[in-house]
Amino acid sequence: MTMPHIEPIPVTLITAPGQLVPLDADTALIRLPANSGHGHADGEVCIACASQTDVRALLYNLLEEQRREMRPAFRRVVVDARAVADPQQVVLALTGKLPAQALRDHSVARMFYLVGTA
Repeated sequence: MTMPHIEPIPVTLITAPGQLVPLDADTALIRLPANSGHGHADGEVCIACASQTDVRALLYNLLEEQRREMRPAFRRVVVDARAVADPQQVVLALTGKLPAQALRDHSVARMFYLVGTA
């Protein structure tokens, strides 16, 4: 039995203040926050903030929600990273330049690709 071919999903990253990207019914939106304001400076890493800003984990969650029919199907993703202190880290995660931390990171690498930054 052969597995069906699944097309990779394009991801557009927004990093510039005031930049807008049109959304439609086929587009999922992920907003990456700055820190949660619980006592450390932007850019410092803590477990609570990492869970909200790990773009690979958030993309994997989108796939799982779609698979479980908890969200409508999507063909594109827009990641709003305007609040992130270092959006280059998001680019590195989306282009496979950061080490994979879990099996989900490999799934995301196969299923998503960065098409551009706005």
